Amino acid sequence: MTPITFNNTNIMLEPIYKNNQLIAFNKPSGIAVPPDKTGDISLQEMAEAYCQHPLHAIHRIDRPVSGVVLFARSKSAMTAITEQLRQRTVLKEYLAVVQNAPPHSAGTLVHYIKKNAGKNLALAYPEELPGSERAELEYLVLESSERYHLLHIRLITGRHHQIRAQLSAIGCPIKGDVKYGARRGNPDRSIHLHAWRMTFDHPVSGERVLLQAPLPETDAVWKAFRTMPEEITEAGKM
Repeated sequence: MTPITFNNTNIMLEPIYKNNQLIAFNKPSGIAVPPDKTGDISLQEMAEAYCQHPLHAIHRIDRPVSGVVLFARSKSAMTAITEQLRQRTVLKEYLAVVQNAPPHSAGTLVHYIKKNAGKNLALAYPEELPGSERAELEYLVLESSERYHLLHIRLITGRHHQIRAQLSAIGCPIKGDVKYGARRGNPDRSIHLHAWRMTFDHPVSGERVLLQAPLPETDAVWKAFRTMPEEITEAGKM
């Protein structure tokens, strides 16, 4: 790994994918993607220090979440991937650890998300409300231990805090996510949600690209669920 020192912060950072158009990193939990009002070091600032030139953030994941984040090196590449996101041809897959098992081993969740900007909170409702947006995801229970359950999640839509809000709505808040109903937080303020895979078409070659971010290595709960079953060995298959 390549250590990057920025504002007296030493963080191990190395791209999981790079070419002339794009670069992707496995974001540690606890770091914002773009700079925010806290003034803390952001992933974008670290990535730009690594590349030594400006980057364009194509998407973001929440601060307490880890996993794949993709940046564009040019405006044209950003526009191309953004259009794929709009057309829903980008596949985003997550892994989540929950304490309560979902009612079924696999299924599709559909809710209507309404964002409370003042509290930075999203609420998932079973019926459409004024100002709400339709949210859909597919989930599969991969493995269960005595205390926790590992879920594979495929996003169909991309709404604010969608996975967190939808799992909370069915009584399965993510481990550590006290904002959405977990009984207690994790000591490092992370939550057990990981942006595991992202699949898209390269903006120049058109080649289908699969990015995969390894799970956090030092977390005991993630380490207990290291074996990924055959059902998801290929992107998009559940």
